[in-house]
Amino acid sequence: MTRDLHFAPEALLAQLRAWVECESPTYDAGAVNRMMALAARDLALLGAQVETIPGRMGLGDCVRARFPHPKSNEKGILVLGHLDTVHPVGTLARLPWRVEGNRAYGPGILDMKGGNVIAVAALRALIAAGAQTPLPVTVLFTSDEEIGSPATRDLIEAEASRHSYVLVPEPGQPGDGVVTGRYAIARFDLEAVGRPSHAGSSPGEGRSAIRAMARKVLTIDSLSDADCTVSTGIVSGGMWVNCVPTLCRGQALSMAKRQADLDRVVERMLALSGEEDGVRFTVSRGVTRPVWEPDAGTLALYALAKDLAAEAGVVLTHCSAGGGSDGNFTGAMGIPTLDGLGVLGHGYHTLDEHVLIDSLPSRAALFAGLLMRLGA
Repeated sequence: MTRDLHFAPEALLAQLRAWVECESPTYDAGAVNRMMALAARDLALLGAQVETIPGRMGLGDCVRARFPHPKSNEKGILVLGHLDTVHPVGTLARLPWRVEGNRAYGPGILDMKGGNVIAVAALRALIAAGAQTPLPVTVLFTSDEEIGSPATRDLIEAEASRHSYVLVPEPGQPGDGVVTGRYAIARFDLEAVGRPSHAGSSPGEGRSAIRAMARKVLTIDSLSDADCTVSTGIVSGGMWVNCVPTLCRGQALSMAKRQADLDRVVERMLALSGEEDGVRFTVSRGVTRPVWEPDAGTLALYALAKDLAAEAGVVLTHCSAGGGSDGNFTGAMGIPTLDGLGVLGHGYHTLDEHVLIDSLPSRAALFAGLLMRLGA
């Protein structure tokens, strides 16, 4: 059945452009909700029962779509994606939608609106062909993956527990690869509290929180080694240039292939808390993604995808990858999860973000094949 499906690049690009041009940075709940409404409408047009799940923590809503199926009470397939991006509203002015040869550009096009679009396209093609998937399918689009999913982890895990398989259309890996495992990730909140004084007339009476933070950033970055990376990505402090700053805050991120390595660095990070030269420095642990190591269920899912790709003449590779995804949660739960099923491209999180157009139809076909073969 899936061999007879046709995915026209022009139609896929038209759908993708509409989604990319609806900017949806995580911290702009209104923008995210506009994107969710657009996706909800597209899913409703396919006949899905669509519901909007209100956001929490000041973040955007989520959308869940259940497709009608004679086995709707049985465990099925969860298609799990996020619609938030790292690009603030207005990025389109610097990274406009454009097509150049085999590349299409735009904010969030690779991470991960392209993958979400081909997943929906796979469902659309199957429905148009009158094909019935062996298992019921649910689509869950979330709103805060780019900041570690603090408001949606419980929703993701609850929904995943009602399914036998999870398919995650995050960007594909170089060389036509997919993801069968992901590294452990921990985020940290940093805070330095100093003592104020006038920066011009009595600077020596104060204790600069910014200076203390700068020193700690160097210490934090030096904790990186071959087994676990640590980096500080956000720092902000001070309010008046003529005042010795009393408050500085930051955020750091660590990533490791093994949970034990992450735990070791977490311990060293938390040990940085304390007071020195009149400045109190505090490290607190933020959002954590558990390590996801491939098990027999996930590898069997990959083997099926590999066979489907081979039928189309594609050699599908797999790997454990850095950079977290919501697949960390479902994979760590022991639910067979295949990640990195989205489109191929380069430059996500940058102003060079683009997808390779010829990967749109091939990845849509692979997704449709999995939907038809799982549970068959």
